[in-house]
Amino acid sequence: MSAIALPPSTQASIERPGSLVLLLRYLRRNKGLAIGLLILLALVAFTVIGLLTVNTKNAYPLSVALKKPPSWKYPFGTDFFGRDLLAAMVVGMWQTAFIGVLAGGLGTFIGVVLGFISAYFGGWIDGTIRTICQVLAPIPVLLIQVVIAGSLDKRDVTIVTMAMIVVLLAWMGPTLVIRAQVLTMKERQFVSVAKLSGVSDLGIIFKEILPCLLPFIAAAFVAQVFVAVFAAFYLAVLGLGPLREPLLGNIIWAAQSQGAIFNGWWWWPIIPSVGMILILGSLALINMGLDELANPRVRRTE
Repeated sequence: MSAIALPPSTQASIERPGSLVLLLRYLRRNKGLAIGLLILLALVAFTVIGLLTVNTKNAYPLSVALKKPPSWKYPFGTDFFGRDLLAAMVVGMWQTAFIGVLAGGLGTFIGVVLGFISAYFGGWIDGTIRTICQVLAPIPVLLIQVVIAGSLDKRDVTIVTMAMIVVLLAWMGPTLVIRAQVLTMKERQFVSVAKLSGVSDLGIIFKEILPCLLPFIAAAFVAQVFVAVFAAFYLAVLGLGPLREPLLGNIIWAAQSQGAIFNGWWWWPIIPSVGMILILGSLALINMGLDELANPRVRRTE
């Protein structure tokens, strides 16, 4: 009996692995990215489940008994101000994620827009954007953020205000990265063919160049979320955040101001510190993994 010959397209579809298989292969090869995603998913699950099951009102002062060590009733203990640290961690994780995603998203969006405009259209527009970035780049971002946050009335500082303070200079990094990539992409042959075919500038940007830069944009977004979370953390640790909110940095600042370690309340600063390390560590691992995916020069082979 002769074998049934399949069309070449059918054979290719059978032999070609699916997207999920390719993703699993890549995660198996890039263990850092896999570990970072697992930690981040665990933190997301902790926050979501906590918001659904924990009384978030206990994250604020005078809600529970004071200075209780970790126990069955209070798994993370309570602090000097009568806050349940489990509830505080849940709310603080959500607030930290909100600041990171809002500031990182805005910074990346502004950077992508400015990077495309600067590189694609060139001329005086490119010169102006490049000059602004070169002037602002040497200025310590931390110093500017501390000065701005310190000049505000504490009653006016909110979670959104912190995100806006962080995003002030967060666009410079994505702008320079995307500008460099667009300058390279605009000289490619397929862009020249699109121009000769009468495709508009917006059509070339959105249909030809932008899809090729999605890995770079994703890596830039994760990097900006990392920077935003870290900036919100150190501003809060310095006492420049919304003091009533249970941000992880605020919890550590309050523990430090009350001498928690010296008084034997070790769980008060340790638990939010571990949470912040997990957040920053997972984002750093994901950022490195996405950078490897976007940059063929450092991409590993099986």
